[in-house]
Amino acid sequence: MTKKRILLIDDEEDFCFFVKANLENTGDFEVTTITRGKEGIELAQKEKPDLILLDIMMPEMPGDEVAEILLNNPETSKIPIIFLTAMVTKKEMGDEAIKEIGKQNFIAKPITSEELADSINRVLRRKD
Repeated sequence: MTKKRILLIDDEEDFCFFVKANLENTGDFEVTTITRGKEGIELAQKEKPDLILLDIMMPEMPGDEVAEILLNNPETSKIPIIFLTAMVTKKEMGDEAIKEIGKQNFIAKPITSEELADSINRVLRRKD
């Protein structure tokens, strides 16, 4: 089985480290992390990951701006994006780990590794 290539764009280095380690430990994913939105856009264009995990609240360039650029670029417009955010609580999300709002996928932080892996796989299945 081919590992799914995930690009994580989040300004919290510790969060990136743990998400990368936990997802790669499943054996299903290869994760690249970057802590700045602009560099994340460049990397997405170059690497064409299977899915992008994107923080909303970042300095310099917020996640919604990063997503807009990626979605308006023909080279990256088909790459699914899951927004990771602390702006929405687990309580507000209800029983689901991932929620689709306005054709965008949202996951509330904190999230377990299992919930995140399941959510990524669900979004990737919808894409195929």
